[in-house]
Amino acid sequence: MRNAFDRHEALHKATPPPAIASTPVSAVLSSFSPRLSFILSASTLRPLFSRLRPSTLTHMSSGAASFLPLPPPREIPSTFVASVKSWWAAGEKESAASEERLLRKLPYFRPAGSPSSTPDHAHDVVATSSRVELDDPKHYLNTFAINAVFPSADAPPPAVVLHGYGAGLGFFFQNFPALGKWAGKRGSSVYALDWLGMGRSARVPFQVKAKREDIDGRVREAESFFIDSLEQWRQKMGLETMTLVGHSLGGYLSVAYALRYPTRVSKLILVSPAGVPRDPNSTTYSREVTDEQTLGANSQDHAELATSRRVEDLKSSQQEAQKQESRSRKVFTYLWEQGWSPFQVVRSTLFWGPMLIGKYSSRRFIGLSDEETRAMHEYILNITLAKGSGEYCISHLLAPGAHARRPLVDRIDRLKIPVTFVYGDHDWMDPEGGKESVERLRQAGNGNGRMYIIPHAGHHVYLDNPKAMNDLLVKELDRAADPSRTSYSP
Repeated sequence: MRNAFDRHEALHKATPPPAIASTPVSAVLSSFSPRLSFILSASTLRPLFSRLRPSTLTHMSSGAASFLPLPPPREIPSTFVASVKSWWAAGEKESAASEERLLRKLPYFRPAGSPSSTPDHAHDVVATSSRVELDDPKHYLNTFAINAVFPSADAPPPAVVLHGYGAGLGFFFQNFPALGKWAGKRGSSVYALDWLGMGRSARVPFQVKAKREDIDGRVREAESFFIDSLEQWRQKMGLETMTLVGHSLGGYLSVAYALRYPTRVSKLILVSPAGVPRDPNSTTYSREVTDEQTLGANSQDHAELATSRRVEDLKSSQQEAQKQESRSRKVFTYLWEQGWSPFQVVRSTLFWGPMLIGKYSSRRFIGLSDEETRAMHEYILNITLAKGSGEYCISHLLAPGAHARRPLVDRIDRLKIPVTFVYGDHDWMDPEGGKESVERLRQAGNGNGRMYIIPHAGHHVYLDNPKAMNDLLVKELDRAADPSRTSYSP
């Protein structure tokens, strides 16, 4: 089976990038196979575009830079034949195009390689995408940046958005407009990264040398794989301090980073963070795959402070969902608890993979438009089929019971910065850990801990109710720490 994967990658490396064509025939052929697209265009478009990447082609019109349109996202495969076509087309170039398709929704985004132009003052920020090389040149982090055109000398620290397990920066495409507006208004910057070994960052080998019984060693090595690369990235970018906005595993790793590099983090915003409580018996991890997107969000929604009653209600709904867990859910939960990577399972199905991912995409993103759902599907498909790497951290950070081997609730009281927890009212992540963490921070002398619950939202709070999440993000980014509520003990 490994040989099949290798042949698939070799074909894509050996095959020149497909041309961007506008005729119906070429569009149909290119949707079937990049190799057919190459044959079709070899005598016409290839001489012109052979040295340019399709996702970054530009042309000049009336003195201003404009970009050739990317082909629309494919239909989500519902048949085996369609799944095979989708699997065949997947690769690095398709991955780049799928990400850029989401980022181009921002009117101020400039694709890599596009010519610089004089600002037209229509926007007070500019967005770019790049690879930031780390100390090892084979290691790099895929980076999306929104920078103010006129930086402010007294700007707040930049916000760094960090995705969850097996996801990527493209998941936040509905949050970038609000964050971009904040960056322009405050003269600051916003960054979104793909963790090392995930998304479109370098897929380097992941290994832990500590013995199985050395729990602390395993956790330390697994965490270091990610947070050391984040520290190298910070140094390369020349940032003194930053606000970390982390979702799920990204929230867990954000806390781990702040504990190791406390002077480099100004505040933490943890969105449905993983690994917080000691033993979340009501957490059903299979719901990440089986749950549909939570609907009902409206313009009147806003984040609410998490009272004890709200937390109890959420816990009760989680316990009820656990009782109703189906046989398929139990199988998935068992595999997760045993350290299996769900992405590894998908890749092992080869040609069936795109169809399996399509079932998830169709269910998980029903609240998006048809075009957005297909765009998200292509994005997830390409980062899922990429070489396994950082995803193998899961069994070292989580115990067989799906709770953290070293829960954050037992470590977070060392932080002396503002920490905000955010959960959805239909979240499957146990909120009890967030509630206890805020209390432990208070007992340690840090009164700048808060916890919110956002209505009409599940685990992917930022996708399910972007308006309420964006409002809260801006509010928390602007919130200044209250020195009177923090005791700095030696």
